[in-house]
Amino acid sequence: MTTFPGSPRLIKGGIVLMDATTGAARQVIVLQYNPDSLSRTLQPQGMGEGAQHSEALRLKGPPVETIKLDAELDATDQIGAAEPDPTALEYGIAPELAKLELMVYPPSQQLIANDRLASQGKLEIIPVEAPLALFVWSKNRVIPVRLTDFSITEEAFDTHLNPIRARVSLGMRVLSVADLGFQHRGGNLYLRYQQEKERIAQLGPNGSFATLGITGVS
Repeated sequence: MTTFPGSPRLIKGGIVLMDATTGAARQVIVLQYNPDSLSRTLQPQGMGEGAQHSEALRLKGPPVETIKLDAELDATDQIGAAEPDPTALEYGIAPELAKLELMVYPPSQQLIANDRLASQGKLEIIPVEAPLALFVWSKNRVIPVRLTDFSITEEAFDTHLNPIRARVSLGMRVLSVADLGFQHRGGNLYLRYQQEKERIAQLGPNGSFATLGITGVS
């Protein structure tokens, strides 16, 4: 398939795993196909039902934002090409699935080390800290997140039962400064995300009382 020379380069969404201390990117996971849709839910953080009248309009912090999407993986083109991809021929899309799945696994070496400590009578073992996950959906939305839901539907297989087509459903909770703090690298990235939202909001048109059918409020 040919591409028109003047056509814009397709930007893809993905997830970056970052070392929260050094800021170094450990891994960049690019979605093979951009999802057709992405749903976001924002739960305002008000003072609650029992708040006093003077606190009814107060916000305790940023809203709790959740993101859901379905991503598709397909090795059909790689396998059926004139020069097939050798990894796809041997494993299908298993490597791509494994990269996504390992985001919710502690490293096996750490599990072995913790078991060794437990056998030595160490009663307090600190849970493994995962890399900081950033959901990247354009340069304007680089968002620190935690995976909350993860499901995979494998839809086709090769002769060795390797998956060659699958749909991955991801649920993510945005991590704000209320979760990470202002000094954390992820908290700083969240502030940039909100500030960019505030900047873009200024570009939208302002309404008028006349459009609402009123002359003012008092």
